[in-house]
Amino acid sequence: MNILLNAIEARVIGCLIEKAITTPDQYPLSANALTNACNQKSNRDPVLDLNERTVQETIDALIAKHHVIERSGFGSRVPKYQHRFCNTGFGTLEFTPVETGILCELLLRGPQTPGELRSRIGRLAQFKDGNAIDAALANLSTRSDGPFVVRLPREPARRDSRYAHLFSGPVDGADASEEEVFAEPAAAAPTGAGQISGQGAGKIDRIERLEVLVADLRKEVEDLKSLLLEK
Repeated sequence: MNILLNAIEARVIGCLIEKAITTPDQYPLSANALTNACNQKSNRDPVLDLNERTVQETIDALIAKHHVIERSGFGSRVPKYQHRFCNTGFGTLEFTPVETGILCELLLRGPQTPGELRSRIGRLAQFKDGNAIDAALANLSTRSDGPFVVRLPREPARRDSRYAHLFSGPVDGADASEEEVFAEPAAAAPTGAGQISGQGAGKIDRIERLEVLVADLRKEVEDLKSLLLEK
């Protein structure tokens, strides 16, 4: 994979992919709309405060890299932009809807666990169950034209490891082998009192997803409060 994005370029690409999926009637985006999307307080980590000039310079850099194209409608007085990063016929990168949703979330929020991704990409792609997320992560980690994501070492107090995208280059500490990444935990030891049963693991996974959802809802409520106070 011969793609290298800086942090702001990754945010711009993530926003264009997101808005193309979630608000197609308002897509392509002007530089002003894209600035607002980059600085959005919900579904972003970290929250940024970019000015329009910086975003326009980033757009110009991405146009030079053939990741973005100007596509203004007939009679439009304001230039508008759309990505040609993936799934557009302009390049070689093609992903399934679930893979696209995962990559979009990683570009917008940074490294996340499979449980966090399950709770968040429903707005970007439909999937039947959590296995679809695991399968997509496995494919993105091992594709011959990639890899596009990598699993990070598990952090203390976290049940699952996080995954990060590789569009900004190698990630520090992500040195686990493919065998370690996709090994089944149950194969490491026989069933015993210290192991969680499949049903118990499912309950923990649901609890984790609920905790993520509650945290996101709290953040959105705080963002709305901040907007009301600003008016």
